[in-house]
Amino acid sequence: MSIFTLEQLLALHYVYPISLNKFNKLLKEISTLHKLEFLSPTKLETILQISSKKAEKILTNYNRMLKINLVAAYAHEGIQVIPYTDPMYPRSLFHLVDPPTLLYGKGDISLLKSRKIAIIGSRRATNYTEKALQQIVPPLVEKNFVIVSGLAKGADAMAHRITMRFGGKTIGILGNGLFHFYPKENTELALEMEKNHLIISEFPPYVGPKRWHFPLRNRIISGISECVVVTEASVKSGTIITTDHALDHGKDIFVVPGPIDSKLSEGTNRLLKEGAIPVWNGYQILDELNSFF
Repeated sequence: MSIFTLEQLLALHYVYPISLNKFNKLLKEISTLHKLEFLSPTKLETILQISSKKAEKILTNYNRMLKINLVAAYAHEGIQVIPYTDPMYPRSLFHLVDPPTLLYGKGDISLLKSRKIAIIGSRRATNYTEKALQQIVPPLVEKNFVIVSGLAKGADAMAHRITMRFGGKTIGILGNGLFHFYPKENTELALEMEKNHLIISEFPPYVGPKRWHFPLRNRIISGISECVVVTEASVKSGTIITTDHALDHGKDIFVVPGPIDSKLSEGTNRLLKEGAIPVWNGYQILDELNSFF
């Protein structure tokens, strides 16, 4: 008997978007998800260290969701499900402290098998970022690197658009489920990406954007990429959180040096002081990654 079916995993993830660490803890105790529908709330409360009320709610809703064909429902919406057991699941995510149990994708999931570089920066990015990306992105596209970013406004949107402008492929990592577009001003960009590129999320499709989702999203941006390029960033920002994740896993951080009188250079210039690699064109990144051939 298999440990779980995709239908069972989706039903559990729908009612309780469980991380892989917690999921493995659950499996260690019950050995197979086939037993979950018969589990007592008290036992689940103990295993997951949650309240009895929450445990009871999870089990009630889980048994209800088992009656719904989520695999077919997601397929109807063009959503591809990538559990951690799937060959398309990026193996590098297993190096994270808390990997996602599964990913939901729209678009060309074969891009997950390509070499990837993350480009991130401030949501308030200026035309300085755009100028920098026009020098950085084309050489990377030429060598078939896929550009990863967070589909946020500012530097993320610039990275996605400039990559597409130069004929490259790009992946957007969301801090919400695929039924939502956030921010609204990037809706057209997201629709283009889910049609010809790729957007993915670890959250079930119905989940809306929440402030605490974005640090989680950032670890995936770093986790699936070989290195991270930073354009503009203030000292306290999600951009710096993403670089922290990358540094924790020994990945190179490339930083565009910024004007000393700009608030959006304070974070990047500090990264340079701490040992990040200064960069002003894509060839430097390729050279560091030994990608010339």
